[in-house]
Amino acid sequence: MTASPARKRVDQRRWTVLLPVVGLIALGACGLILLGLGTSKIGVGPILVGAIAALVPVAAVLGAFLWVDRWEPEPAKILLLAFAWGACGATITSLVFNQTAHVLGELINNGDGSTFAAVVGAPIVEEATKAVFVVVLFLRRREEFDGVVDGIVYAGVTAAGFAYTENIYYFARVFVDSGFGDMSSGVVALFVLRGVLSPFAHPLFTAMAGIGIGIAALTVNRTLRWVAPVVGYLGAVGLHSLWNFSTTVGDGSTFINLYFLIMVPVFAGMVWLVIWQRRREQRIVAGQLPEMAAQRWIASSEVTLLASLQGRRRWRRTVRRKVGEQAARAVAGYQVAATELAFLRHRIQLGTAGTEADERHAVLLEALVAARQAAVDAPGALKAAGGARRG
Repeated sequence: MTASPARKRVDQRRWTVLLPVVGLIALGACGLILLGLGTSKIGVGPILVGAIAALVPVAAVLGAFLWVDRWEPEPAKILLLAFAWGACGATITSLVFNQTAHVLGELINNGDGSTFAAVVGAPIVEEATKAVFVVVLFLRRREEFDGVVDGIVYAGVTAAGFAYTENIYYFARVFVDSGFGDMSSGVVALFVLRGVLSPFAHPLFTAMAGIGIGIAALTVNRTLRWVAPVVGYLGAVGLHSLWNFSTTVGDGSTFINLYFLIMVPVFAGMVWLVIWQRRREQRIVAGQLPEMAAQRWIASSEVTLLASLQGRRRWRRTVRRKVGEQAARAVAGYQVAATELAFLRHRIQLGTAGTEADERHAVLLEALVAARQAAVDAPGALKAAGGARRG
């Protein structure tokens, strides 16, 4: 007997809830294995030092990606799963394959497999294990991708998790060899290199694959939908390989040249791309709001406030000051619901929303109505919009 559409939706919602939980449990087990391997090889104390030292750069990186993701914040549980996959799943998978690459390098290079593993094996394996999360998310939850920014955010958060675990190991190992040291050796010197000069290294590499997947989410061209992620992955591998070459094979001048001639310009280009895409997202939302107001899904008086991040922030700040934190959260939920519906309507117009676009539209419209009602039920939350406009 064929299951009814309602039954399918119930089953889909059930799996939507269960899969992240099961995934986090599995990744937690991987984390425990990595912790056991690290403490048995290096010791509990050094691992603790490494974990503390690695917190600072990862906090800065995550903060930057959350700032980028302000228009339509991605679901917290998916971002948590992305970070956990990078920190545990991608790390332990890469560890297995990197050992294989090391053995292969020994066969190729007369017993010296470290160079081959660092320059060839590690970039291919690590960028694949990090990107696979974003690919699976794109295939299973395509509605979460509205463009390039989403691809960059998911890839960056995944890579930040990977970098966090990797940094713990490096800091711990250096602590065992040289202690805290100073600006030229030990944990302090390594912190300057990995925590100050290159905290965005892994996120920058993997963001290339995220850009490719983001382009695939935007295009109706089937060829480009396949080619863009592959090119993005190859770009990630190439950057990663160059970085490892400069730190393992080259000398200090090689690293400095690569850092300023390649990595800094690429990072600047990434920042420019994010700013450009953020402006594109603003134009998309602003373009959809008048029709949503004409349909009476939102109030015409709220269009201006919803059309810019500054207006939204000013609205929440006014509500928080006049009414309270709970009302401000209700307004924030309403703003996010309006954004999600606006992005979906834009994708429907482009023809990239998929076969379940109408059902998704109904769900998001229902969520928008509920979110606005929650804001209405918070006394004064919507009335404060007038004060926010004047402010």
